[in-house]
Amino acid sequence: MGRTYFVEEAIGQYLSNLSTKVQPYVTGLLIGQCSVQKDYVIQAVRTPLKEEQKEDTKPSKLASIDEEWITTHASQVSRMLPGGLLVLGVFIITSPELSKDSQNALRKLIFSVEKSLTKRRLWKPAEEEVSERAALQICSATKKVVCRTYDVQDPKSSAKPADWKYQSALSASWLALDCTNGLNRWAKQIEDSVFLINGQVKDDDAELLEGQKKSRGNTQSTSQISDVKVLTQLSQGSSRRSTATVQVCSGSINLKGAVKCRAYTHNNKPKVKEAIQALKRDIINTLSDRCEILFEDLIINEGPPKKDFEREYHVLPQRLFVPVAGSSVMLSDYRFGEEAVGEIQERFVEMLDQSVQAEDIHIAEEINTVGICPVTDNMDDTQQKQLTKATLLLKLQQNMGVVIAAAVAVFASIFSFNYFSD
Repeated sequence: MGRTYFVEEAIGQYLSNLSTKVQPYVTGLLIGQCSVQKDYVIQAVRTPLKEEQKEDTKPSKLASIDEEWITTHASQVSRMLPGGLLVLGVFIITSPELSKDSQNALRKLIFSVEKSLTKRRLWKPAEEEVSERAALQICSATKKVVCRTYDVQDPKSSAKPADWKYQSALSASWLALDCTNGLNRWAKQIEDSVFLINGQVKDDDAELLEGQKKSRGNTQSTSQISDVKVLTQLSQGSSRRSTATVQVCSGSINLKGAVKCRAYTHNNKPKVKEAIQALKRDIINTLSDRCEILFEDLIINEGPPKKDFEREYHVLPQRLFVPVAGSSVMLSDYRFGEEAVGEIQERFVEMLDQSVQAEDIHIAEEINTVGICPVTDNMDDTQQKQLTKATLLLKLQQNMGVVIAAAVAVFASIFSFNYFSD
């Protein structure tokens, strides 16, 4: 028996409106929540057009689908989803003559999108995590809807049939979980940790190289790398040990403030562990997303970091929430202090195809600051060239409203994230 997707009724009208404009195809994302028994779709979002598509004739063959553009859009949209929500599928609306090739195109898109989103995640999926994603195909002429699923954990998986059922007020009474996460507790946890150096606990006053053999036959200075593991204090009643990996880096980030976190869960007998998991992931995502956004802004507006610059202080983008029409769910976004309300409204139209009233934009937080420590000489010429290339790529893309996340990955590889609070 295949999976069942319960779908917000308004999505049916949205997809129907898109089908009247299709020439010859439209692609987009399905947003919602997975659970072991059922899946819920609360929003469908078409892929934004490129600048050249707005002016010229649209591509007439499915082979011309731009996977990179669609996966980049999915990455941007995923930033705007609070805990519990995810991109759980892809849809395509085609003319009858292209319907035959639609499933192959959808399959490629599903795996490409999932691969792109997985790269950004700092959390690991749970053992019982649902790994099937929806592939929705609609014929613009007959309005026939075909829903199938693919297991994204299995590259060789074949399509399975799935039910697509519309339901009114599907998410009107979903449960919301809010918390404000202060980072000083995180810093104290690191301060109280036990450090293992090459697998051993050493006395504070002992020499670092005590017990290690000295190198012979080489008078030049060589660096020795010790393997360090950080063991955090076990909480009461916990049998699991938490570890953090210490890596060599060229710089660090110190974050001061508190972040507003929010997660949603369906109202069909939700379990505590599902809610906690969703909130944990939102805490992790909102921190990493903001650092990515800050890096993008620095790369675009200031270029690659210079060697030996002094500590700089920046304001992290504030989190805001915007309601989904007919739902208790609110979507998320981030803005810098100088960003106008009109820019936020334009971004929601471009990314989520949703009009937003100014009075519906809720700023959730006070301003948070971040300090970036100096970059050392550990950054080699190759990394500098990578950043220069990334900067040019970002500047070429910024007029489209969607930036290439790969460039941020280059920047992030140079800065190690150390989140601390004063």
